[in-house]
Amino acid sequence: MKKNALIVWGGWDGHEPDQVAEIFRGILEEENFNVEVSDTLESYSDPEKLKSLDLIVPHWTMGDIPKKYVLNISEAVISGVGLAGCHGGMCDSFRNNVDWQFMTGGNWVAHPGNDGVEYMVNIKQSSSPLLEGLPDFKVVSEQYYLHVDPAVEVLATTRFPVVDGPHAANKAVDMPVVWTKRWGHGRVFYNSLGHLANIVAMPEVSLIMRRGFLYASEGKQAAQNQSPLNFRADGNRISYTGMGDSQ
Repeated sequence: MKKNALIVWGGWDGHEPDQVAEIFRGILEEENFNVEVSDTLESYSDPEKLKSLDLIVPHWTMGDIPKKYVLNISEAVISGVGLAGCHGGMCDSFRNNVDWQFMTGGNWVAHPGNDGVEYMVNIKQSSSPLLEGLPDFKVVSEQYYLHVDPAVEVLATTRFPVVDGPHAANKAVDMPVVWTKRWGHGRVFYNSLGHLANIVAMPEVSLIMRRGFLYASEGKQAAQNQSPLNFRADGNRISYTGMGDSQ
């Protein structure tokens, strides 16, 4: 049986979101997904439709989103629907919504040197086999500096600093590039590479995204054998406690 995926693209045009969405569509269709591609955030308005999916792929840089849409996505992921994306399309979206940042596992804060920085992506040995067999590789693009949830499982890193700046006064750090985390029963996958469509199309990057999509989409089936997560009943909605200031 085919799985169902929703790609939602938009926001800042500089990330070529329409072109990246088509690359993602191609990857998913090759993996036998039914794929819906949308350029409106209203695609997040129907919570039951979102829960019927296997995978949500956001690619929307910056902008504003109604809080209820983020809650709809959150509830779908809590139930087991996968969430997977890249670069600013997932972790520089909706800067004013901390629920989004909590769910996705990180938030962009800088890319020292801007576009055109050459740097290494180092595959990290971890308990996850997701990037197994993929060698370290170089990329010339933006090098993302992120604020990252310490709960994520880091699968690849890059070393800062490469270019000078106020951050260079600190010790060298290995910044996460690829990670996974859990959100309720759902699997979350993120890859900070992907400033332009030609970076997403790199063999290494497209392979990382392919594996990430498959990993995230498998969470729904796994969740069927687990008890539903009802953090707090709010009418007919399932929510979670502890984020009242943002909800």
